[in-house]
Amino acid sequence: MTALGIEANLVRALSGEPPRTALPEDAVDTQAHMYLPGFPSLPPGPDLPAGSLPTPDQYRRVMNWLGIGRVVVTQGNSHQRDNGNLLACLGEMGGIARGVGVISAQTSEAELDALAQAGVVGARIMDLPGGAVGLDALEAVDALAVERDWMLAIQFDGGDILAHEQRLARLKSRWVLDHHGKFFSGNNPESRQVGALKRLIDKGRCWFKFAGCYESSRTGAPSYEDVAAMARAIAGHAPERIVWGTNWPHNLARVQAQYPNDAALTDTVMGWFPDINARNLALVDNPETLYGFPSKRRAPD
Repeated sequence: MTALGIEANLVRALSGEPPRTALPEDAVDTQAHMYLPGFPSLPPGPDLPAGSLPTPDQYRRVMNWLGIGRVVVTQGNSHQRDNGNLLACLGEMGGIARGVGVISAQTSEAELDALAQAGVVGARIMDLPGGAVGLDALEAVDALAVERDWMLAIQFDGGDILAHEQRLARLKSRWVLDHHGKFFSGNNPESRQVGALKRLIDKGRCWFKFAGCYESSRTGAPSYEDVAAMARAIAGHAPERIVWGTNWPHNLARVQAQYPNDAALTDTVMGWFPDINARNLALVDNPETLYGFPSKRRAPD
């Protein structure tokens, strides 16, 4: 244990009993981070994840364990606006991966071209401590995304969604509200905030991501009932607008006791969908639309 309370020897399980819920073939994990040597953390972002470096090779083992076929690699906050690690990881993962990077009005056309060529299909807005580009850049990043048919991955305290609703409603890009909306003040399906989320979804450009439920749940493991109640409400309201992610390697887990069992967490979250059709939409069809993966559905005979 370090002076900061971080376990340098934190161990991530990469295999084990598979989830009881069999994921569909070519299931897409839309929220994963991975890291390669030679890319240190940059201020003012957080440190790299605790324990051994969570590499693409480690993530491939998790894919085999959980039954994941494709992945969206998201730029980690530790690398701020330097997308070098993301590009390297996309190169390691190959055609099964797409990326969400960090860009701003200052990002050059040459870098945007390099990102697109590597498989980046989206830009991240992270308006929480440690984020590299926040909501102050929302419209500028949206304009860049529209030009390249990219999506936006947007994260902020969902308790503030009423203040942001009009700006979000004017976005021209496809976008996803990350991490169950991170309603830190509580998850109430009947709240005005969830009503705003439903209105945004109904406009046709907004998706909602099931990922990282432990980051905003007040009731906690193993059931995360507060987040679950809202997740069920949104999945019932618009099953065609839900995507799912593991949030591997669970970057906020700094000690072993905080690290979730990925198979058990997958089973828990899969239980929040109203039926198998909604689950398959979230794991295959919806992420194909949002992130531009080629469709895996066979054409009719």
